[in-house]
Amino acid sequence: MAITVEPIARVARAFSRLPGIGPKSAQRLAYHLLNSSDADIEELADSLRALKGSVVICSSCFNVTDTDPCSICSDPQRDRSSLCVVERPSDIAPMERTGRFHGLYHVLHGSVSPSKGIGPDELKLRELMPRLRSEEVTELILATNPTVEGEATDMYIRQMVAPLGISVTKLARGLPYGADLEYADDMTLGQAIELRQGF
Repeated sequence: MAITVEPIARVARAFSRLPGIGPKSAQRLAYHLLNSSDADIEELADSLRALKGSVVICSSCFNVTDTDPCSICSDPQRDRSSLCVVERPSDIAPMERTGRFHGLYHVLHGSVSPSKGIGPDELKLRELMPRLRSEEVTELILATNPTVEGEATDMYIRQMVAPLGISVTKLARGLPYGADLEYADDMTLGQAIELRQGF
């Protein structure tokens, strides 16, 4: 049944533009907000307004953060000899939840995809090389998504890094092909980190 009350329909349309939110879920969320307290609505609105204004990109790893450098890059306890390359900022949280990786990250902000017009120059690849040359990195872990684009990105990085003599590994493919790291369960992702393989 179509929503005929325009304010509710407008909120439902806004929610339905979010990833993973279909029309029915969007409608349920809109009605939930309608029944929420004014304080809850204000808190949600304030947090959404602050989101864009208070989030910056870390100048070292290119993760989203509220401080620069981010808390991971500035943590002296992190293993600086191990650098993990991920496609998106949202890929870091599941890696951290496993508790099994203690190195640093480098976020590409995408993957090589000629069909979408995304080449290496559109990614944060140029910024990777100075980090590999100037920091004490001895292992580069490729944690791109197990997709055609992720594999193409891995191959490009391996060729780019080969002259440096750095060990390059990738996550073990216990991860299902075509899945995103963001949606992998902690156990599968943790095992993939521990069982990573060389090329």
